[in-house]
Amino acid sequence: MKKHILGVFTVLAVLFVMGVPAGQAPGSSPPLGLPPVPVPENNPQTPEKVALGDKLFHDMRFSSTGEVSCATCHAAEKAFTDSPLRTSEGIDKLTGTRNAPTVLNSAYMTTMFWDGRSPDLEDQSQHPFVNPVEMGLEDHQPILDIVRSDAEYAEAFRDIFGKTGEKITMTEVMMAIAAFERTLIAGDSRFDRYNFAGEEDALTAQEKRGFDLFVNRGRCVSCHLIEETQAVFTDNRFHNIGIGINSIQEEVPAIAGEFLRADATLAEVDVKVLTNPKTSELGRFVVTRDFDGIGSFKTPTLRNIALTGPYMHDGSLATLREVVIHYNNGGVTEKGDPVNDFLSSGIRPLNLDDEEIDDLVAYLESLTSPEFAHLAEDAGSGN
Repeated sequence: MKKHILGVFTVLAVLFVMGVPAGQAPGSSPPLGLPPVPVPENNPQTPEKVALGDKLFHDMRFSSTGEVSCATCHAAEKAFTDSPLRTSEGIDKLTGTRNAPTVLNSAYMTTMFWDGRSPDLEDQSQHPFVNPVEMGLEDHQPILDIVRSDAEYAEAFRDIFGKTGEKITMTEVMMAIAAFERTLIAGDSRFDRYNFAGEEDALTAQEKRGFDLFVNRGRCVSCHLIEETQAVFTDNRFHNIGIGINSIQEEVPAIAGEFLRADATLAEVDVKVLTNPKTSELGRFVVTRDFDGIGSFKTPTLRNIALTGPYMHDGSLATLREVVIHYNNGGVTEKGDPVNDFLSSGIRPLNLDDEEIDDLVAYLESLTSPEFAHLAEDAGSGN
């Protein structure tokens, strides 16, 4: 039974499926450039729990159509995203408003989702199941019916959590999925070898120039943090960088006012932001109700960024070069675009020339972990 639960994954080490790592073995050292994985005291990692979470993550029976799983939008062979989709497709090809972020290194995030409406991986895992444009269940009961009656699941939950029958709840389901996701760690990029291991030839001259721009003139490191011995490439904060919100500036007071009057719970917010494009653009405001958060979204990690396009919370920028140009222009896609003073991103133009833009893009491409190098090669060849 236990071998079947593992399927094509194992929990003993980092093994490869389609050239992509299944995950990090619980308790093992993190890859070069990354800190130890934070693990909550109430949900310790075990190989058996990780294997169960892996199975839950890939089970399509947990959607109303039986055709969508967590892995549909976070596929291993796509660096745990659904690239190149601009926004994710759920049941019946329904699309939401948000671009699927990678699950890789999500263990280092202090909040989940683009607006931070979920406090941890455990809580985050329950919401896509019941979102009408994601997995489409009316409630979580069908999941519980399956894990309580399926012989393999029932044995696993008994062995891991000491629970059977109706004593198995969504809490245990969420804990197992989160445990699996915490093993999806990727570092050891060429940049890591250059910056943290002192391998001078790990980066090209162009990539080194791009790194200098990233740290200095570009000021990218202000939000995409690099520390002395590690780099998670995010400050875990929320920023308005002029994406999305500029398109609804005149409507913001009405949209924000309507949202406040609705007094939605966070569970209801999950539905509102994925089904209403204009509400989606309110960003962090939907969580805090603080007007300073309007149009602000969480800083994503830049690790493996070359593989996870399109970019931004709405997938509106197709390439890394477009992203750099957006910042270079001061938070607008094209120079001369109007930016409302109140909602302005506040980004100062970088004034990089074309060669410097290319250098910065080259540096970002050096952040790909070796186990995903074949994906970068496929992207480069157009495959």
